[in-house]
Amino acid sequence: MADVLTAPAAPVTLPTDCSFEPDDWAILAQHWYPVALSREVGDQPVAARLLDERLVIYRSGAEVVVARDICPHRGVPLSMATGDGQSIACAYHGLRFGAAGACVAIPAHPQAKIPARMALTTFPAVERYGLVWTCLRPGWAEGGDDGTADATADGTAIPRMPHWDEPAFQRVTCPPFDVAAFAGRQVEGFLDVAHFAFVHTATFGDPNDTEVPEYSPTPTENGFAADYWSTVGNYPHGGRRGEPGFRWLRHFEAHLPFTATLVVHFPGEGRLSIMNAASPVSARRTRMFAPIAKNFDTGQPDQEIFDFNLRIFEEDRAIVEAQRPENLPLDPRIEVNIPADRSSVAYRRGLRALGLSHFFTA
Repeated sequence: MADVLTAPAAPVTLPTDCSFEPDDWAILAQHWYPVALSREVGDQPVAARLLDERLVIYRSGAEVVVARDICPHRGVPLSMATGDGQSIACAYHGLRFGAAGACVAIPAHPQAKIPARMALTTFPAVERYGLVWTCLRPGWAEGGDDGTADATADGTAIPRMPHWDEPAFQRVTCPPFDVAAFAGRQVEGFLDVAHFAFVHTATFGDPNDTEVPEYSPTPTENGFAADYWSTVGNYPHGGRRGEPGFRWLRHFEAHLPFTATLVVHFPGEGRLSIMNAASPVSARRTRMFAPIAKNFDTGQPDQEIFDFNLRIFEEDRAIVEAQRPENLPLDPRIEVNIPADRSSVAYRRGLRALGLSHFFTA
C-alpha cells in the first residue's frame, strides 16, 4: 500500500517507494512535466514514470490519456496491454479502457453493466512542443483549498518555448535523454555559463575563452531570466567560424522547478531556441526532453541535430552524474559560490521560495 500524507491543502497519496521527502513531493507534483514524445504514443501504450508515479500513456482517438499504470481489476500494469488507437486491452483478462480512462468492455461479461469503479486514475494530458505533458496534482498551484481547483488542467502552466510557433523556424524534438542524477542538478548545469571551456571542448567550447563577463538574473513570474553576453561561439567545431569580435547573446529563462529555455543569438539575426525540460523520474533519475527551434540552416536533417545535441548532453551527463551530494543543496552554506554562479544562486533561491526542503534527500 502507498503511504498517505495529510498535507494542509488536501490528502496526498504518495507513490509506492517514493524517493522524495513527502512535503517536497506534494509541492513538485503541482507542476507540469513532459513524460513522452508525442510521436512515440501511437496505437500501443507507453510506460513512463514521473516523481516515482508509474504511468501509462495511450491514444483514444484524438485524445491522449495519461493514467496510473495499473488495471483496477487485478493490478496488472496496463503498459503491458495492447491497443488499437481507441482503447487498450489489459494483458490479464482483456478489460478495455478508452477515453478518459473509462472501462469500455469486460470480455468475461459482455452484457453486464460495467461497475463505476472500474476506471483508471487519470491525469491531465496536453501535447505541446512535440511532447506529452502532465501534472499529478493539477490545480493546487493556484492555491485551491478544497481539492476542486483545476486551473492548470488545460496546460496553461506549461513553460513557454520561444519561437516554437513561428513559421520561419525549423522545429525538432530530440529523443529523451536519461541522466542518473537529480533533476535540479541537471537544470542547474544547463543554466551554468562557466563550464563551456572545460566540459564542451569537443563540441563548441573554446578552452582559451574561460572568463565569465558580468551578468545579472532578473526575477520573472515563474523563475528568472538572464542575458549573458560573451565571445564564446555556438558553432560546432569543424564547421563555420564566428565573426571576429562578435559578442554572442544567450538569453536564459528558468521556469521553476525543472524547466529552462535558452535562446542563442547568432550573427545575422539567426536564433537557436532550446528547451531543457527535466522530468524527475525519481529523486535520483531524470529524463530530459529537448525541443529545438532555429531559423537558419532550416533544411538540416533532424538526425544531424539530434546527433550533435546528444554529444553535448553526454558531455554534461558525465559531470552531473559525478556530482556530490547527488541532490541539489538549497542551503547556501553547503557549497561555495563564485560570481559566475549568479544563475545558480537565483535558481536555488527560487526552489527554496517554492517551499522545498533545504536539501533534497532520497
